[in-house]
Amino acid sequence: MANVFDTAKYILSQQGPMSTMKLQKLCYYAQAWSLAWTEHPLFTEKIEAWVNGPVCPVLFQEHKGKFMIEADDLKEGTSDALSDDQKDTIDRVLEYYGDWAPYELREQSHNERPWKQARNGIPESMACSNEITQTSMGEYYGNL
Repeated sequence: MANVFDTAKYILSQQGPMSTMKLQKLCYYAQAWSLAWTEHPLFTEKIEAWVNGPVCPVLFQEHKGKFMIEADDLKEGTSDALSDDQKDTIDRVLEYYGDWAPYELREQSHNERPWKQARNGIPESMACSNEITQTSMGEYYGNL
C-alpha cells in the first residue's frame, strides 16, 4: 500500500512547490475523496484535526520548520507506489482544489463535518490532536 509520502510526492510532482499547509490539505482531500469514491484509503497514516485544519503528523514531522516544500525535500516516498487509479483520484482532487490558496483550503476544511466532529467542541484556536477518522471522511464526502 502507498503511504502519505507517496501521495505528497505525487502532489508536488504535479503541482510544483507549495506551502506545507497547502500540501497537508491536498493530502487530506486526496485521502477523503479516495475513501468516498473507492472506499479504500490512499494511505494508512492518521490525520488529525489541528488548529489550521487537517494535518498528517508523520508528514508534518518531515517538513517541520519549512514554509514551502518541493518534491525533493521529502526523503521518503515515490509516485511509483501509487496505482493509476490512485493517481487519477489525486488528479481529480488537484483539478478541483489545486488552485485554491492555503487559507481557502483551511477555511473549507473548518466548515466541514469531519474536522468539526474530530475536534468535538474544542475551540478553533486551541491545540488538538484528535484523529479525523477514515470512516468520518468516507461518510461525509461520500454523501456530497
